[in-house]
Amino acid sequence: MKLSDLLGKEIINIYDGARLGTIGDSDLMIDGDSGYVDSILLPNPNGFLRIFGERSTLAIPWEAIKKIGDQVIIVELDRPYQRMKA
Repeated sequence: MKLSDLLGKEIINIYDGARLGTIGDSDLMIDGDSGYVDSILLPNPNGFLRIFGERSTLAIPWEAIKKIGDQVIIVELDRPYQRMKA
């Protein structure tokens, strides 16, 4: 699968039904040793923190992805979403 195959797909958390964002300006974390995808990094959907020069990012572990469909990606995150400051 190519990254371009994921573009435009919305990410939904099956645990609570929350919309987490859309794959667009996302990044992938790649394990340097194995070459496998470690996680998807979603930027903060509202640009509020960008005004002050900070950006927060949601890291979705690749293991949390349960299904990749035509329009959505279903993930299972059962703990609070951790936003990282970038």
